[in-house]
Amino acid sequence: MRKMAAAFIALGLVGAATACSGGSGGAAGTLKIGLLASLSGTYQAVGTDIRDGFQLYLSTHGGKLGGHQIELIVADEGDGAPTAVPAATKLVKQDKVVALTGVVGGGSAAAIQPVVAQGKIPFIGANGRPELKDITRVWHTSYLSQETGAAIAQYVRDNVDGKVYAIGPDYQGGWDQLKGFTDAFTRSGGKLANESGKTTFTPFPQTKNFTPYFAQIKASGADAVYTFYAGGAAIEFVKQYAQSEVKDLPLYAAGFLTEGGVLNAQGEAARDVFSVLNYSPDLDNAENRAFVAAWKANHDGPPTTYAMASYDAAAVLDKAIGAAGENPTPESINTAIGGLGQIDSPRGAWQFSKKTHSPVQKWYLRQVRQDGRALSNTVVGDLATVGE
Repeated sequence: MRKMAAAFIALGLVGAATACSGGSGGAAGTLKIGLLASLSGTYQAVGTDIRDGFQLYLSTHGGKLGGHQIELIVADEGDGAPTAVPAATKLVKQDKVVALTGVVGGGSAAAIQPVVAQGKIPFIGANGRPELKDITRVWHTSYLSQETGAAIAQYVRDNVDGKVYAIGPDYQGGWDQLKGFTDAFTRSGGKLANESGKTTFTPFPQTKNFTPYFAQIKASGADAVYTFYAGGAAIEFVKQYAQSEVKDLPLYAAGFLTEGGVLNAQGEAARDVFSVLNYSPDLDNAENRAFVAAWKANHDGPPTTYAMASYDAAAVLDKAIGAAGENPTPESINTAIGGLGQIDSPRGAWQFSKKTHSPVQKWYLRQVRQDGRALSNTVVGDLATVGE
């Protein structure tokens, strides 16, 4: 952020010195966009990447979306609904943004929907979300939370000769991520090693010591493990796994387990972990090469799927605002999003599902391997294309 901050100030992306009151638009020609992300708490690193991904798109597009200067108003989601809802309420009711983006937690995404619906503004989420009843104004550039595990389930079934132990954190994101895997895995004929025949959930966010759970995995006779953790919990899980009595069992995971800065913190403990994700920095396409180069110019490490999805959220708004007429309104922007076709993205081309308003996209199998002097998540194969 050091180099990027100066660029943002020069572009007028921070602060509101030129904005005046007068509805959603602020100053003449200026549109307000709200970005809500975890800038404190368990998922601070994820939220920071979401913020930085959106800001990167702005900085490389003259601070404009759809030809309009953008005033980006950033708010802290914190660890979930108790802080996300009041922050979203302020963005919608007080700041009067024309669209809301970001949000790390699935629980947060669900909790803010009444605010979005009441404000009648589009929400373009940049991380996983649970199933929602009313998606009229809800769009996501990342994935539905159950899709991650579903995309790798058949591969695990085909490559593990025996039972798999499923484990994850006890909250909405964990429930959805593990359900996606276990439902698809058992449908394909796979067997869970868990004593109950159901996923083992660890208390969130307080679980720091996973040793008792590794003992349960050992006692179950499992032949492999599938998991979802992110942020600080992912660091602890992987480090302790590598020192545990089950360290020789293959570890499969939703890609967030080794994504971004957590891989650096995990170090050698993460070597050989298999994961599934909709993005990897080593994908070979023109959009990704440009994205990675721009990101690395301002950051020490490669971009994450969180940054990529938020970058794409800005791209979606860019196209939609441009198609929404001379004086875009929340309603016209939302209508325009529904009419968008293919989005050229660092992950590869995708488009919104008419049914779910989330991407129809390819998922990739990755493995933590040596890349020069560092470990990285290396794409080793294509998995399913998921989305309807």
